[in-house]
Amino acid sequence: MRTSFVVAVTAVTAVTAVALLPGAALAHTGHEVSGFVSGLAHPVGGADHLLAMLAVGLWAARLGGCALWLVPLTFVTTMVLGNALALSGVSLALTEQGIGVSVVVLGLLLACAARFATPVCMAIAGGFALFHGLAHGAEMPLTATGFTYAAGFTLATLGLHLLGMLLGKVGDEARARLFSRVTGGAIALTGVALLAA
Repeated sequence: MRTSFVVAVTAVTAVTAVALLPGAALAHTGHEVSGFVSGLAHPVGGADHLLAMLAVGLWAARLGGCALWLVPLTFVTTMVLGNALALSGVSLALTEQGIGVSVVVLGLLLACAARFATPVCMAIAGGFALFHGLAHGAEMPLTATGFTYAAGFTLATLGLHLLGMLLGKVGDEARARLFSRVTGGAIALTGVALLAA
């Protein structure tokens, strides 16, 4: 249990450091922020992306089995596809609303300890990831290249999923279940607030 706690604290510290990295890069005037750093900053720079990606990791941890890896990997793969579609000129009118709904639904899935067959969980994660990927592509800085930007947000997303997975396994089973349910409720309520804003 102590090892799990140390791993979780280390992961939180690492994600916090990544979140602060773009601010440090922007503090130096006269320098372009690289596409990689911009991509790295995008998922951690907004509560909607951050909460959805943590929720995916937490949900995957609670599902366990092969879903532990397949659900987050489906999210990342579909998100990259959404980014590619956005860079090709594809857009959806309700992308931001789709992202907000993803926060609410993923939070509710956690709060209700929802369990479905792994392919259904993968489809849910992938469906929401498409909106996140479209937003990433639409908001790519003009100075960034598609590859470096995508590498940045992919790494940040994987880090957030991993953090969620670690947090979902901290402590004994009863404590981890309670933590996930309470956190899911908080994520869902935050998602409602984001949609209402």
